Amino acid sequence: MEQLDGLRPARLKVGIISAGRVGATLGAALERADHVVVAVSAVSAASRRRAEKWLPDTPVKPVDEVASAAELLILAVPDAELPGLISGLAATGAVKPGTIVAHTAGASGVGILAPLTEAGCVGLAIHPAMTFTGADEDLARLSETCFGVTATDEIGYAIATSLVLEIGGEPFRVREDARTLYHAALAHTSNHLVTLVADGLDALRAALEGQELLGQELVGDAPGGLAERILAPLARAALENTLARGQAALTGPVARGDADAVAGHLSALDEVDPDLAGAYRASALRTARRAHAPQEVIEVLTR
Repeated sequence: MEQLDGLRPARLKVGIISAGRVGATLGAALERADHVVVAVSAVSAASRRRAEKWLPDTPVKPVDEVASAAELLILAVPDAELPGLISGLAATGAVKPGTIVAHTAGASGVGILAPLTEAGCVGLAIHPAMTFTGADEDLARLSETCFGVTATDEIGYAIATSLVLEIGGEPFRVREDARTLYHAALAHTSNHLVTLVADGLDALRAALEGQELLGQELVGDAPGGLAERILAPLARAALENTLARGQAALTGPVARGDADAVAGHLSALDEVDPDLAGAYRASALRTARRAHAPQEVIEVLTR
């Protein structure tokens, strides 16, 4: 690539397939870094709305036209759709040799891009370790997001690193053979945290149902209510303490070896929802084993 004023690579013509939550956000971030998103694909109504919001000056085009116009092609489709998209692009010859093709799937490395790299493209796997909701904060969060990158050689790693740094992220390398484990770690943390907090909110709402506490509003099911205000500082503190101190951050009845309290929790949760009690039991058992809790606690959890 040509140098701009001898300081950095020339700006790239970027194509985005497609304008989902990740693709639209990355496209907007790349434009902020002075690249030009020349075309984007957007099939669903939601994708078209995101393209209009985040990439208002970018034409929406069919996939093959997006691919042929790009010097940097971002494949931001769901993981399950990626193999079909890649094989289709390779079959049509829409991607020009020399094009940088980067996918954003977490569990796949660069091997999946073989149909395109064998045709002369530069293949990269650039995965943002972040959850995207489609809200305005997605773009702001990129500045504190780490990106797992995989490439076939040092030139590829240099390109991926440069792109991530330009949009404000922090790049780190993930081996090709470790991508699935890497992705599992992220999914286990972020996805299951949502379930854990949602379960906790359900139980707390059941505990406070029908009560008016110190003049506050009755507990309801709408997000942002009293239950969320109660759990928010506790959940944030637990997360921050764990990141800072690891297993030493653990508190509560399992850490204390209080088998009676754990048994009481299981009984109370079972009255609300047996599935919720089952989730508590599974999580508490994992916690007890990590914390080397007394056998009495293990016995309560394995009855």
